[in-house]
Amino acid sequence: MQIPKTMRVIEIKEPGESEVLVVGERPVPSIATGEVLIRVSAAGVNRADVMQRRGTYPPPPGVSDLLGLEVSGIVVAVGSAVSGWRVGDTVCALLAGGGYAEYCSVSASLCLPVPSGVDIIDAAGLPEVVLTVWTNLFDRGRLAPGETVLIHGGSSGIGTMAIQLACAFGARVFATAGSTEKCSACEVLGAERAVNYRATDFVKAIRTVAGSGVDVILDMVGRDYLQRNMDLLNFDGRLVIIALMSGTKAEVDLTTLMRRRLILTGSTLRVRTVEQKTAVVDMVRERVWPLFESGKVRPVIFRRLALARAAEAHRLMEGSGHIGKLLLVM
Repeated sequence: MQIPKTMRVIEIKEPGESEVLVVGERPVPSIATGEVLIRVSAAGVNRADVMQRRGTYPPPPGVSDLLGLEVSGIVVAVGSAVSGWRVGDTVCALLAGGGYAEYCSVSASLCLPVPSGVDIIDAAGLPEVVLTVWTNLFDRGRLAPGETVLIHGGSSGIGTMAIQLACAFGARVFATAGSTEKCSACEVLGAERAVNYRATDFVKAIRTVAGSGVDVILDMVGRDYLQRNMDLLNFDGRLVIIALMSGTKAEVDLTTLMRRRLILTGSTLRVRTVEQKTAVVDMVRERVWPLFESGKVRPVIFRRLALARAAEAHRLMEGSGHIGKLLLVM
């Protein structure tokens, strides 16, 4: 495959609102010995991209300043130390940045094959959400078959995947979302009950159907939900925080934590080492990818937009009216 010298990208003129995203041109990245070069078919849009655009979530040292934490596409070059991937393979990949571009380079170990039955474009919405859900819900949260779990933000990209995976692994699943339409979408995906948090006290509503409480909570809200989440957990419950949409600092009643033997944890994926991410990729390929191959779990895509419409995609993300993933198509 002939590789051009330059490519179209989306750049940030300066930190700010969505209009600071503009189409630019940059050199096609080179690859190291253990990397592959991907001709990008599509890139997933994530809330972390919005935070970086605003200037509140800078990329790790040495990482591209371009947005984009997940892509799908075709391998067009492989480094000398790469095994298992060849030119022409269709892949999706986890990135630390650089996905809003026509080409990107990434460690070969952070690539996954596009599952059979999944469109190559839609596969761009898998790596970041699947790896985030796996490492937080099943690794840190230790969700086990037969346990109960509450997924906040159930209609988001993370939420729609978390609901499906928790159901697939035998948990009883509940969710919160911000409208009747979103709650219905969560229940279609497998949630036993989805609560409109704008209209109903989710703690009371979930207790009504789950009993005393739930075993695990996956939270994206942070400060405003912290004490209520802890109140809703069963003894030995686990609260896993993956985003801080309502704020970073909160006061809690520590007696609740102690008396109920709760575990409060959280994580981020982007700043981990390649080796740490590779371990998660390997586990996901073994445990989760067969669920996509069988059709038991699927990507939920809200809208595909052309790369040049990145600002519009960000406005949709910030408006929170979407159900599932937003994708930028090259």
